[in-house]
Amino acid sequence: MDTPPLPPARDVAAAEGWVREHLRAFVDDEVAGSPRFRGGQLAADAALAALDVTGYAARRNEVWPAARRGATAISPYVRHGLLSLPLLWGAVAAEPARDRDKFRDELLWQEHGRHLYARVGSDNREGLRRTLVGTPVGTTAAREAEMVEGAAGDVWDRSMACLDVTVDELVTDGYLVNQARMWLASHWAVREGRDWRDGEDVFYRHLLDGSRAANRAGWQWTIGTGTGKAYGFSRWQVEKRAPGLCDTCVHRDACPIEDWPADPPLSATEEHPRLRRDEDPAVTAGPTSPQVTGRAEQVWLTAESLGDDDPALAAHPGLPAVFVFDAPLLARLRLSGKRLVFLVETLADLAERRELRVAVGDPVEELAGVPLATTFAPVPGFRRRAAALEIVARHPWPWLVAPHGGSVASFSAWRKAARRTRTG
Repeated sequence: MDTPPLPPARDVAAAEGWVREHLRAFVDDEVAGSPRFRGGQLAADAALAALDVTGYAARRNEVWPAARRGATAISPYVRHGLLSLPLLWGAVAAEPARDRDKFRDELLWQEHGRHLYARVGSDNREGLRRTLVGTPVGTTAAREAEMVEGAAGDVWDRSMACLDVTVDELVTDGYLVNQARMWLASHWAVREGRDWRDGEDVFYRHLLDGSRAANRAGWQWTIGTGTGKAYGFSRWQVEKRAPGLCDTCVHRDACPIEDWPADPPLSATEEHPRLRRDEDPAVTAGPTSPQVTGRAEQVWLTAESLGDDDPALAAHPGLPAVFVFDAPLLARLRLSGKRLVFLVETLADLAERRELRVAVGDPVEELAGVPLATTFAPVPGFRRRAAALEIVARHPWPWLVAPHGGSVASFSAWRKAARRTRTG
């Protein structure tokens, strides 16, 4: 059903109030925006204007203190299509070669994750090539909340300084540098033996850039279900990437992670039939040019693509746009309040420049019978919903690398083809 008008743009308190009024039933934690990130194209454009990757290659893995970091922290804007990978690829063309190349390498990792997820979908939740042996399955949402908040028996023991600062940033800001993500994922699944899928769900709830593509691929790389080699979290990484942090810790003289953890038990699992070969990469990639079969009345926006440069928006400047908060999906995901505030801020910003209708409900029901223009999104949920809607104009996704039919089983195998097909 339609909701009252969106709050004023760049008013975080108003965005928080809007979420409390219209989306509170889907949130288990406090409804508060990230103190670090604002949603919207204007915020994304400001982040792009400030982008400077000088020193990125040497400092992108630094965790603490924040002043040591070289990470760009633009991923929340990438996640929702406010900044595209091709745009970022070009934006660093004049940067120092070593830093430019490392930054572009990370963009390619993002693209590989998207290709993998677009091809195999949710099947990669079971382990790409291996699975952990003997881990518990099915942690409840309430138990996951306990783990994050630091209850007794917490997997992420908040008495440890390295875990406290990173978990705090996760639940407060909705962001972590990649090295910190690896710490928490490895501690959860490799050292403590918890089911990685539960930990990945916690990340997804809190990270403003949380996506099943990048998030799930990152967890599988860390715990070894994709590569066979796990990342072991120990004090050595903390002292290297957060020098001085151990000195502030109550466990500095008896560190629980002093030694390298044992490798987790892995067993081979049946590979997804499309992991090494895609018989129809055009389906995975979506259209390469607009597919128009009728006259659209509205532009349907998805959470994958909310930027001013969304191809469908750009191609239909006179049409109103529509975004539906997917109530059945949100009821299952239980996203943190800050993620929903970020989305509302983004929509409020867009509404300053474009007529925009926002609804809360089932997108298939809300949009039934409306001829729609939309941008293809490389996620399984888009395909399912689009198949049930009247899409009369389907626009291409802005790939950095065109999906191909070869292997996506590893980044290196995928990248060989990526060098030949890169479009950015």
